[in-house]
Amino acid sequence: MDSAKQDKVRKFEEFVDRRLKPDLVHAIAQRDKIFEQQKIFSDLRRNIENLEKNSVTSLRTLVNLGSEVYMQADVPDMQHIFVDVGLGFHVEFTWSEALNFIAAREEKLSRQIEEYTRLIASIKAQIKMMVCKFVDNRFIGGLQVCEGIRELLQLPVTEL
Repeated sequence: MDSAKQDKVRKFEEFVDRRLKPDLVHAIAQRDKIFEQQKIFSDLRRNIENLEKNSVTSLRTLVNLGSEVYMQADVPDMQHIFVDVGLGFHVEFTWSEALNFIAAREEKLSRQIEEYTRLIASIKAQIKMMVCKFVDNRFIGGLQVCEGIRELLQLPVTEL
């Protein structure tokens, strides 16, 4: 392979390795964080609905003080609940207000998940397009990138 093609392959490899792969890893990590937040709000919604359904007015529970040390706690009045709204702030809600807030937050999180999913698909498409260019042009160096990208995207060999 002549030096011009080798230089072009090297530039593509650097772009994939230094830009696209880290962007893909970052986008997947961000989407996973949002999935975790969505699960927390879903669990909270389910718990509030169960408390309402069972007409719970007081509660006895164990509270984790840290380092897996627990203390028994009595909650005599269950009419209000404190919800973490972000940035370290907690807001006191009634159960119905909390459910309304949770519904709005879950909708926002769903939109963010969709945005990250589209971004991830776009990055994967860019990587795959570059790999196909390497393979189509029969660049030897591109085959090494192709294998690395195939492993990163967890694609079967026949898909490329």
